[in-house]
Amino acid sequence: MSVSESVSELGNRVLAGDLRALARAATLIENQTPAGRELLTALLPHAGKAMTVGVTGPPGAGKSTLVNQLAKIARQSGKSVAIIAVDPSSPHTQGAILGDRIRMQEHFQDPGIFIRSMASRSALGGLARATGDLAVLFDAAGREVILIETVGAGQNEIDIAQLADLTLVVLAPGFGDDIQAIKAGMMEIADLFAINKADLPGAGPLEQAIRSAQVETPIRRVVATEGRGCAELFEMICEIFAARGRKFRRPAAVRCDAGTVELDHLGIAVRNIDEQLPFYEGLLGMRTDSRETVASEHVRVAMLPAGSSRMELLEATDGESPIARFIEKRGPGLHHIALRVEDLAGTVERLKRGGVRVLNDPRTGADGHQYVFLHPASTGGVLLELIQK
Repeated sequence: MSVSESVSELGNRVLAGDLRALARAATLIENQTPAGRELLTALLPHAGKAMTVGVTGPPGAGKSTLVNQLAKIARQSGKSVAIIAVDPSSPHTQGAILGDRIRMQEHFQDPGIFIRSMASRSALGGLARATGDLAVLFDAAGREVILIETVGAGQNEIDIAQLADLTLVVLAPGFGDDIQAIKAGMMEIADLFAINKADLPGAGPLEQAIRSAQVETPIRRVVATEGRGCAELFEMICEIFAARGRKFRRPAAVRCDAGTVELDHLGIAVRNIDEQLPFYEGLLGMRTDSRETVASEHVRVAMLPAGSSRMELLEATDGESPIARFIEKRGPGLHHIALRVEDLAGTVERLKRGGVRVLNDPRTGADGHQYVFLHPASTGGVLLELIQK
């Protein structure tokens, strides 16, 4: 059996609810193997229905205990659950040090709760590099609630806000004096606060400190070790999710760490550049900055600056040109949109892991820039070009 057939069979088993297949798929995806990327691409269309909740907060606030309670309550309401617990890495094996399977043993016999511990492997931001990919996997597998517990690194642990539908920040008495110190990080990404260990002295002052920093963000007091207030907290999570109209949302398979993305140019397919320039130069008052022939693409190119971006007129040099085929099929017009990114190679790798169809390996185009094209099926119907900034 070929690799593709094996991946296809594994994907079908995941969609059918096979827990062993789900565990194997998670390993392939977490290790960022070619089979894992192929599997993620196949499963991506099946994702988009789960409620993804990020649970973050300082070490010692009781995140794991609270996640355990939230999972239990979700199951009591008839929902299937996946838990992704991101732990610090072992300096020797790079595996997860804590291993949340030990901390959540009561759920081992429940097939409706799937628990996966991930090592952060020195990734910053409180997540592992493949956390978003696993969220897509569990979503596609039919898990209705996905709980993502971050490492617990402090104020820099904010990447979860880009991944989850909503972010729950867990604090506990004793952290009140640190509110201002972490305000620029976790405090500003919270959709909801949970004051855990609310039976301890200091819960009231902590709530006041949170309200002084975040007036409108809802706050719930809980005692996770006893389950007190946890049902109300889960109900509030569901209310926030529903109020935002996020009943069907595809989780982010890819976190773009490419830096600032800027518009580089609009590519316009024309039959003849010389016939079009009188409009752009004569009537619009634009100027032609450069003209060249890109033999590898069978096109002539004219670049016209437009503020911080450009217009790119594209004329086919022969029938083998993509521009010639485009015009034959659709006529002259907008051919593509080009964006500049800080790290083209890194961005392409993340896009591939997220199931995006990349049409070519990075190669040299007009003006000597490195570029790739993304298939319109992955971008909402527009041919998108990414250019190394």
